[in-house]
Amino acid sequence: MPRRSRIIVPTVPLHVIQRGNNRQACFYADEDYLLYLEWLREYAGSTGCLVHAYALMTNHVHLLFTPDKSDSAANLMKRLGQRYVQYVNRTYKRSGTLWEGRFRSSIIQQDEYLLRCQRYIELNPVRAGIVEYPGEYCWSSYQVNGQGRSSDLVIPHPVYQSLGRTASKRQDAYRELFRNELEPGEIDAIRKAANGNFALGNSRFQQEISEMLGRRVTPGKAGRPRKKTAPAHLDKSP
Repeated sequence: MPRRSRIIVPTVPLHVIQRGNNRQACFYADEDYLLYLEWLREYAGSTGCLVHAYALMTNHVHLLFTPDKSDSAANLMKRLGQRYVQYVNRTYKRSGTLWEGRFRSSIIQQDEYLLRCQRYIELNPVRAGIVEYPGEYCWSSYQVNGQGRSSDLVIPHPVYQSLGRTASKRQDAYRELFRNELEPGEIDAIRKAANGNFALGNSRFQQEISEMLGRRVTPGKAGRPRKKTAPAHLDKSP
């Protein structure tokens, strides 16, 4: 069965997940994280992707960015992934693949769904039990979005910009969002959308994307389709 093509729409934010092969580690030392972020900045700029949020975990990566063109996301992940794998194999005297197949992704509706996804990404270290508060983890974008750390990588999305007229007010409003945990249903929806290559948003957004692309962008109903039965007056069985 052929692989489903990714749902990517230029200028619509994309949540990307890339995991280590067999859930194995992708980062071994601080230098690894630093180089990954440096190359992410370089290739995001050259491929036309605006990075809004990220979380680099030991064995997987979460990115939230807006691609400028239909092939921008694929070009970014290909160049970044290849360069990082070459570095890891050379540095740690290993060979073979590092990543688990293709990256997974979902397009995100540009309103509360975007900030919800951004919170999901930056709360990963908290859910994993690595830290108690997202600001304690240095390999995510929370320190930029929530605490004002300078960055030449993170480009705030207009939805984030609308949180306040000044940087400090935006950061205050953003931190306020983290007072409440994401609901289990919200977490499940984000995970299903990314793992299944679906659109994350309300029904109207999903319908618009489906009509634009001419394909299904939400999970199908489970089970086999039911066979149609003839009306009772046409049933001639004994």
